Amino acid sequence: MHWRISSLVKAFVTPQTSLGDLDAASAATLIAAAADIAIVVDAAGMILDLAFHSADLAAELPNADGWVGRNLVETVAADSRAKTEQLLRHAGTEAAARWRHINHVNPQGASVPVLYSAAPASEDGRVVAFGRDLRAVSALQQRLVNAQQSLDRDYARLREVEMRYRLLFQSSTDSVLVVDAARNRVAEVNPAASEMLDAPGDHLIGKALLDLFTAESAPAIQAHLAAVRAGGRADNAPALLADGKTAVSLAAALFRQDAATLFLVRLARQQPRAAASPAESVRARLLAVVDHGPDAFVLADHDGTVLAANAAFLDMAQLASEDQARGESLDRWLGQSALDLHVLISNVRSRGAIRFFATSVRGENGATAQVEVSAVAVAANGGQPNFGFAIRNVGPRLRTESRIGRDLPRSVEQLTELIGRVALKDLVREATDVIERLCIEAALELTGDNRASAAEMLGLSRQSLYVKLRRYGLGDLDNDGHD
Repeated sequence: MHWRISSLVKAFVTPQTSLGDLDAASAATLIAAAADIAIVVDAAGMILDLAFHSADLAAELPNADGWVGRNLVETVAADSRAKTEQLLRHAGTEAAARWRHINHVNPQGASVPVLYSAAPASEDGRVVAFGRDLRAVSALQQRLVNAQQSLDRDYARLREVEMRYRLLFQSSTDSVLVVDAARNRVAEVNPAASEMLDAPGDHLIGKALLDLFTAESAPAIQAHLAAVRAGGRADNAPALLADGKTAVSLAAALFRQDAATLFLVRLARQQPRAAASPAESVRARLLAVVDHGPDAFVLADHDGTVLAANAAFLDMAQLASEDQARGESLDRWLGQSALDLHVLISNVRSRGAIRFFATSVRGENGATAQVEVSAVAVAANGGQPNFGFAIRNVGPRLRTESRIGRDLPRSVEQLTELIGRVALKDLVREATDVIERLCIEAALELTGDNRASAAEMLGLSRQSLYVKLRRYGLGDLDNDGHD
């Protein structure tokens, strides 16, 4: 192994001593172990022999068994033929130190990447090509390329979104400020806001938000921002700009960007309100009476979601503020079950209004109250009606009433009206009493008010019939002329 050995980057110093008498079989074993694939070719590039050290690579190239006797250039892809010729041509020279990426083609037509280096094997021009399997590296590179392309696409979408945001922000006719929520300082301002505040945008950036308004407006603005932080939304806050003349309505929304919390603040000029007419003034007082009245009142949308509630309802439901009720379904508090509200709304839809619907209200802290509900449906702008519920606590009254003195229903219609107001077991008892009374009245009518015949017809003793007549208040028991 002394031929052209000086062409290697770093050769063995004493190969004759260190390797000893290396026979062909041992040399073949060493060559096969040195690479995933080893190919021996003659001076013309014809494959004389080959060996696989990687079983995976051998399985990927099952057609390699037929390579012997073919030119190495014929076994590679078209784009790798020139590199294969250079590999064989420069074997044993200084250029042989370069590894070349060469693609073979498997029977399915897929490329199998192999990294080759070549070394001379004998004086007659035979060359050994050592190959390393590059499939894992190639797959990793492909994933890296795919990831990079995905990042590029995401970055392009982000740039498009940012461009649209900038265009909308700058061209919006609404006055909009972006405020740093941690420091309450202006981070961005659009031209409409700059015009309203009568200051260039670059002068407003970095300025404290409260400095843009009068000192009297600060508490309302701070309360509004605190409510938005806590609940995500709040009613608009009235404010007066620092010039002391321009009244605005301030509305903020919270959002996050680049791990920072920001407020999107919209400012709208408040138009001066015309003097209220006498009718409007009376209606305003009526609303104030409802809001502060002793009976609970709730305004709900078409599916029972609370839109507004007065103080009496908040006390009954054990709520601290109206915001806790707004947006929630009324059946969270009203009704012994969710079915009560469904029945109530169905009746209001069909009748337009109902009165004295008996149910209960459950408080947030576990308190319950027996109530009577009167409800009415009113048309809304969206086409679906809204519902107003007047809720009166009748618990104290029920505790003082005696069930003995209560009038029994006299007909099926009266019994039907009790559905939803009386428990089922009481309804069954009431229905039994109604049927019994109707049967006694029919028997008396058929017998001409002859109680003895009526008792016989009903299968009762005369004494039992008299007890039931007294119970239901039928006939003149002091005059028993028909007996």
